[in-house]
Amino acid sequence: MPQIEVATLAHLDQFAELFNDYRIFYEQPSDLEKGKAFLKERINNNDTVAFLIKQDDKYVGFAHLYPLYHYKSLKRQWLLSDLFVDPAYRGFGLAVALIDRSKQFCDETDACGLLLETQKTNIIGNHLYPKCEFEQDIEHNYYNWWRV
Repeated sequence: MPQIEVATLAHLDQFAELFNDYRIFYEQPSDLEKGKAFLKERINNNDTVAFLIKQDDKYVGFAHLYPLYHYKSLKRQWLLSDLFVDPAYRGFGLAVALIDRSKQFCDETDACGLLLETQKTNIIGNHLYPKCEFEQDIEHNYYNWWRV
């Protein structure tokens, strides 16, 4: 039975390894130490809430949430920024368990819901999210501005 815990500084090494694997999945260069420093800063500043899932006495995945606020509901909304399960542990419902825990966290924090985005090439995610009751927003275009 998988166990889900809120990530703290005590989990930093294991969380950083998973986060590095996640970044590699999205074709970013491996940089364990930089990712670890990033996560440490997020946890120390209470910028994020992350859930780690443990299977077979090993952390094998995470969901990483950031707070937003929604103009229609006038409530907090959580951005499900990052979701990752070690490929060796996929197909056992762990990603669904992390999403369900994130939904429960919305209830606990009186948030209106979860927002997420994923690349169009993320075949697994694009099949998973509708199964977990996410609705695709086809009315809006999302744009990014990047400081150079």
